[in-house]
Amino acid sequence: MSKIVIFDMDGTLINSSLDITLSINHVRLTCYSLEPLREQFVIDAINAHDRNLASLFYQTQVYETKAKELFESHYYNQCIQNVYPYPEIKETLEHLQSNGCFMSVATNAPSIFAKRMLTHLGIAEYFSCIIGADNVDQAKPHPQMIELILNHHGYDLHNDEAWMIGDNSKDMQAARSANVGTIFAAWGFSDTGEGDYIAYTPSEIRSIIL
Repeated sequence: MSKIVIFDMDGTLINSSLDITLSINHVRLTCYSLEPLREQFVIDAINAHDRNLASLFYQTQVYETKAKELFESHYYNQCIQNVYPYPEIKETLEHLQSNGCFMSVATNAPSIFAKRMLTHLGIAEYFSCIIGADNVDQAKPHPQMIELILNHHGYDLHNDEAWMIGDNSKDMQAARSANVGTIFAAWGFSDTGEGDYIAYTPSEIRSIIL
């Protein structure tokens, strides 16, 4: 029996909130002459299940090309300036790997940033797949990312176990649609949510999965 563990990235594996906010505020100032947003406002907006981020961040109804291109060029360098893994993440990944778990990442961030940050932090090596929004037709809450990872591992619904760990309702919805177990990461961007289990520290997921 295989154990497949799929992690969300931002707010689950790593705290990237400051760098995201700084890049958004760079776009706000440069493209729209807007005042900077607070870090908590940005994270609450990103974690909201239904929202228009273009409207919330840039006061436009659609994500304009100039804003998208400027954000991506700025964030490529910014994304590794202040990011850090949550406490116990590295130890938990090592423990799961040493107990035979196959681990992957499913993030709505573009894969270029995900791989850059996880490599910078020295934890990319734990994951057999790092799937970003640019690798699928539909991002979370659609289950396509999770299904892609499960297929990569040859997942057998009747013989294997699979888990999705995330801090967002979209993670939980995607996992349920893919018929895998859910663990809500209450240590991340949001401390309240619903899942099959709620873990308040990364180390708690070890006993749940193993």
